[in-house]
Parts: sequence; structure tokens; C-alpha cells
Amino acid sequence: MKIDGVFSGGGIKGFALIGAYEEIESRGLQFVRVAGTSAGSILAALIAAGYTSKEVYKMIDELDISKLLDARKTIVPFPLAKWLFLYWKLGLYKGDEFEKWIKEKLEAKGIRTFSDLPPQALRVVASDLSNGKMVVLPDDLQKYGISPGAFSIAKAIRMSCSIPYFFEPVKLRSVEGINILVDGGVLSNFPIWLFDQENVKKIRPVLGIKLSSSEYEHEKHKIKNGIQLFGALFETMKDAHDARYISKKHVKDIIFIPTKGVLFTEFHLSVEKKRELFEEGKKQAKQFLEKWVY
Repeated sequence: MKIDGVFSGGGIKGFALIGAYEEIESRGLQFVRVAGTSAGSILAALIAAGYTSKEVYKMIDELDISKLLDARKTIVPFPLAKWLFLYWKLGLYKGDEFEKWIKEKLEAKGIRTFSDLPPQALRVVASDLSNGKMVVLPDDLQKYGISPGAFSIAKAIRMSCSIPYFFEPVKLRSVEGINILVDGGVLSNFPIWLFDQENVKKIRPVLGIKLSSSEYEHEKHKIKNGIQLFGALFETMKDAHDARYISKKHVKDIIFIPTKGVLFTEFHLSVEKKRELFEEGKKQAKQFLEKWVY
């Protein structure tokens, strides 16, 4: 059966999304349109490009994530340089290696720009801090005087994954100047509203996969230092918009995956922890799909 899919953000916790994708795929469900934010945008793009769940898991499992943390080179001692780059470049890591990696994976399937995919096959969310608004890519690119079809999908994913202060934001040139874009999770971490709107008949069933225990429960944040404060601040921002949108009508079409105890920026997870996330995603998807009425 053909369905549309929405994948939430969650940083490194995205391994759980891959597990859910494997279970969905094993049941013969095929995605026609996909959307996502941050980590969810990565999986959405790979699905749109034609990757199977096993191919996605293998490529992510073999990836040395530390190589994507491309700090700028400097003669200044790193602890000091780190804060200087944060001040001047607005992020600890450039993000160029990540964009290069996703670009290579998409090009391996012959996908470079949005014109290489069917219309609306892939949509991702980013946040425009310059104008204080949410941006849906590629739909909103025309507002910047940019041709949507000619825009790099890898660049769009890079925008959606630019965790504030962690990765440098993307500077998007438009007819009105430079715009600063960061992680879509700042404004919508789970954009199920792209395919499932009130009073609008759905084209086909919509399935959401969200990295949280439920629409109501929320793990209490432990805040004892500045890093934990930032983590709590970002988690609160990215969940607030979507928590208000999700109603009982939508809950019946959402797979909730608890990822307690894993930070979204915990990029040095052990092999065992990665596998645990994958298996948890698969388990939750299996339990959900056995009862899903679409």
C-alpha cells in the first residue's frame, strides 16, 4: 500500500527512525511523499532517493560521525578558539563535511536537486532566524527569488540539521540580502501538518514517526549547567509548536518512539547503543502497525 510519511527530528536518536522504517518497509508499505525535520529530514531524503532500510542502516552504522564534526583550523588554543568561532561563526562546527556526505549519498542514486524528484516527493523544514519564520523547502524558495527545482537537496538537509550553536547556520542569499537559516526543529520538529490538515481530505494514509514517548509525556529536564540549559531550551522550543498541533485525530497515525537517556547531540554512541535505538524503533513500529487502522 502507498502512504505518505513524516519523520521527526532528534539528532543522533534518529537511529530509532531507521528501525521503524525497516518494520514499515517489511510490511509492504511504500512512501510516495515524505517530509522531515533535522534527523528526520536525512531519512526522508534517503527514502525519496530510493534507499532501502537496510542500505540506510549500513551507511549510517559505518559512518564515523566524528568526521562530520569539522571544527575550523586555528593556531589559537582550541578551548579559546572554540568560543571565538561560536561568537564569530555562530557555531562550533562548519557543517561542510556533513553536507558533503549527504550529497555523495544522494548523488549515488542520481539525485542532486529537487527537480530530480517528483513534485512534493520530499519536503524539509528549516528556520529562518533573519525573518523569524519557518521555511518549508523547496516550497518557500520562490519567496527568496530562488528556483525550487534547481536547489541542492543536500544544502536543504544541511539547513534543516543546523542545530543552533553546534553547527554553523546556513547563509541563504536572496533578493533582499543574506538570511540566516538553522535547524527546522526550532519551529517545527514534527511537520505532520504538511500532509494531514484539518478539513482537507488526505490523498492517501499519512504515517508519522516521532521520537518521543507520547504526545503528552515529556521527560523532565535536568538543568545543572549551561550545556544542559541549552539542551532543555532547544528541546522545549522544538516540541512546543507540534505539541499544540497534534490532536487525538493525529495520534492514531503516529508511531511514538521513546528514546530516554540519549542526548540529541550524543554523537559518540557505542555500537550497542545504536543497535538499541534501532531495535526500539522497530519494536514500537511493529506494535503500532499491528493495530493501525488507516
